[in-house]
Amino acid sequence: MNKNYFHRVTAQTPTRFWINNVTREEADLALAAGAVGCTQNPSYTFKLMGMAGEKDYVFETLAKIMKEEKNDVDALVALQKNLIGRIAEIFMPLYEKTHGRQGYVSIQGDPIHEDYDTIVRFARFNRKDTPPNMMAKIPATPDGIRAMETVLLEGIPVNATEIMAVRQALDVFDVYRKVSGKMAHPPALYYSHIAGIFDEYVTKYVKDKKIDIAPDIVYQGGLAVARKIESLYRDLGYEGVGYISGGARGLHHFTDWVGSRCCVTINWIGTAKDLIEQNPPVIDRFNVPTPDYVLEELIEKLDVFEKAYFTHSIDPHEYEEYGPVELFRNMFVNSWEGALKEIKSRR
Repeated sequence: MNKNYFHRVTAQTPTRFWINNVTREEADLALAAGAVGCTQNPSYTFKLMGMAGEKDYVFETLAKIMKEEKNDVDALVALQKNLIGRIAEIFMPLYEKTHGRQGYVSIQGDPIHEDYDTIVRFARFNRKDTPPNMMAKIPATPDGIRAMETVLLEGIPVNATEIMAVRQALDVFDVYRKVSGKMAHPPALYYSHIAGIFDEYVTKYVKDKKIDIAPDIVYQGGLAVARKIESLYRDLGYEGVGYISGGARGLHHFTDWVGSRCCVTINWIGTAKDLIEQNPPVIDRFNVPTPDYVLEELIEKLDVFEKAYFTHSIDPHEYEEYGPVELFRNMFVNSWEGALKEIKSRR
């Protein structure tokens, strides 16, 4: 039997395929194509509210929740939990078959209110009475990093998201060090480096500021940061932490990562389906070093890249206001507010 692109990537490299923000139908297709996990995000519910074949179930479920839950935010969190729980059930056979090594489905809380107490409260809520493969997605901000340690110690697996800078990843590694020092068998912890959104932000940054730098150089920014993070990950010996690359804005945000020990999360429509149809050759591009001249120009001309690349160039209190992080979070906030508006209109 001929293997598709993702099956061949799995057979020939340590790189794995995760699926992003899927419907139930897309989840089945992704699993058949070789997906080993799933990342859902706070835009998911609003997406399904507008989809034929999904919205009837969404609004029927919402009506039941609204009878019991008078707070709109809590109603939306409960609805999201229900919808993503159905995806987690689809991935449960893989989770069971691999004894918890694969088959995780991540779920985030309210992207507008991300203080420590709220993050912990929603992480606990999303894990209660749901399949064990539900993973709390928590931003790598000061409050989020503190929350990660709390929920990991309670046995809740974590996907540390919104990582744009090397220093954020190192902070997550430090959480794992602390937790593994207190637990014989800590739950799964993944760090999600959102390289695609980083590249999108930097491309616009260069255009807006009219910076004289070749597009071929800009193209390599997110990949250069990713290579440095994985190199530090190996050198520091944090083998218990999984690596996810996210925010794909083109097929290259999968193909350029082939060869890495990474789960690359991509959408079904526009990325995964296209890669299956195009069936490109499996080539290890990730382990080709970033040329020195590329790094030198990125560092010299782009302070936004310097903040991502050097640990001393960004402080934890800057994480939430760092441009690429704000761009990523605002995408979720806009969809979350859209879903809240819909709930309010149905009160």
